[in-house]
Amino acid sequence: GTRYNKIGSVIEKYVKKRGYETSKDFVAHGIGRTFHTKPFILHCENNENNDLMKPGHVFTVEPMICEGTADYVMWPDKWTAATKDGKRAAQFEHTLLVTETGVEALTGKLDSSPVQFWENKDTRFDYK
Repeated sequence: GTRYNKIGSVIEKYVKKRGYETSKDFVAHGIGRTFHTKPFILHCENNENNDLMKPGHVFTVEPMICEGTADYVMWPDKWTAATKDGKRAAQFEHTLLVTETGVEALTGKLDSSPVQFWENKDTRFDYK
């Protein structure tokens, strides 16, 4: 299996190549008997030794992509974050299941939804 820290490497390379930054402060997580559980997955290049992906594992990927700095301020509601420089940022989340043959997105998808790069064998990254 592939180490979870490879996810951050792929995201950061993809984002930086396009002139954006990804937050190092907000992480993805495993989903199990407890909703937010290990592994905690950084969305940037890192050396975290947080296990190998194995069939049956369920986890999220939810990077915050920023036009400028990824440094942030929290609003008084303690939920909303904004970039310190006030530039735009976007955050999204996918829940993924590791299978014997790859990864399946569990988040809502319609037949008319666009194919993501990791779903297309010609464009996905293969770390085997």
